[in-house]
Amino acid sequence: MRKAFKKRIFLLIDEKGRKESPWNRFFHLSIMALILLSVTGIVLESFGPLRERYGNVFQWFEWITIVVFSIEYLLRIWTADLKFTEDAPWRARLRFMLSPMGLIDLVAILPFYLPFFFQFDLRFVRILRITRLLRIFKLNRYTRALGLFTSVFFEKRNELGITMFVMFLLLLMSSTIMYYLESDVQPDQFPDIISTFWWSVATLTTVGYGDVYPVTGWGKLVSGVIAILGIGLVALPTGILSAGFIEKIEDKHKKEADEAADEAKPFKYCPHCGEKL
Repeated sequence: MRKAFKKRIFLLIDEKGRKESPWNRFFHLSIMALILLSVTGIVLESFGPLRERYGNVFQWFEWITIVVFSIEYLLRIWTADLKFTEDAPWRARLRFMLSPMGLIDLVAILPFYLPFFFQFDLRFVRILRITRLLRIFKLNRYTRALGLFTSVFFEKRNELGITMFVMFLLLLMSSTIMYYLESDVQPDQFPDIISTFWWSVATLTTVGYGDVYPVTGWGKLVSGVIAILGIGLVALPTGILSAGFIEKIEDKHKKEADEAADEAKPFKYCPHCGEKL
């Protein structure tokens, strides 16, 4: 009886149980709606007049959200052995808790409970409240769009890592060069290499806020070169991710075409030898 009930719960909350449980889709849509409403509430709460007038409503809704997310998290831990059947129950639960989605589920509720057990500075409590926005990543479990982005980002992590490392080297070199060129003329704007990083970031990304800029001839020359290099270098991660998306979409279309072709065949397997046609 307990195993059957546990199986029904698993089919209800697991994203792969949609084919077996008609309530699974309703559950997922409800959780998605709650996530979006929760994030909307966080944004609306930042408006002073709304916070003063509906502060109790925001608080009650936050409590309801935390209760639902907490129950969902505990149920996923409880049914983890049905998801990872090859592991022992305790290992399956630990595997879920340490998985990316398990950590996101934990971060979505943990900031609410920490102040009950530990005394924090009010500023740190505000930072904990900011982490509530991370619960939007829970949508990754229920939407294909975020799932596609995550898979592409994971597959291209090596190329992105190399690009980020090159960007860091360029930032470091440009900050060092600019510091030695401008620090004597503008000691308040370029006091050290670390502070000059802000100029490098603004220039390399071609944002150019204008709060810090070179005034010497050599400084302007280096700044122009860095800005030109930034146009191509900053675009590299975008190109890598775009190529990854195209590859994923093409693979998906090819898979769908192959499945359609298999369904169109009168026989999927040879009636004599049993091999797939």
